[in-house]
Amino acid sequence: MASIFTKIISGKIPCYKVAENDDFFAFLDINPNAKGHTLVVPKKEVNRLFDLDEDTYSKLMEFSRKIAIALEKVVPCERIGMSVIGLEVPHVHVHLIPLNAMEDIQFKKKVSLAPEEFGKIAKLISEAL
Repeated sequence: MASIFTKIISGKIPCYKVAENDDFFAFLDINPNAKGHTLVVPKKEVNRLFDLDEDTYSKLMEFSRKIAIALEKVVPCERIGMSVIGLEVPHVHVHLIPLNAMEDIQFKKKVSLAPEEFGKIAKLISEAL
């Protein structure tokens, strides 16, 4: 059965897409820790980060870096944090989270955004790439 991320990548579930290439897809988290919280996933469905082949792993980090740099240009913050946990969805995903305090990466506090704000942020990050 396809993961929710595979369904997002295929367009079966809508998202606020930030960027994509042949191998990776980046979109805004709909339950964000902070404004601009972005998920980066490989298009190939693999459950665990360290099960990726070395080339895909390296390219995932390169793609994530590009997104993080663009994200930091658009969302004012102290830095962009990165977290790879993988317990909620059995599909490798990198969380890129704008941080101003350590608590911002703990997945305890969430922010609410209107659909228009999600759309605006996704567009700005995409344009900053």
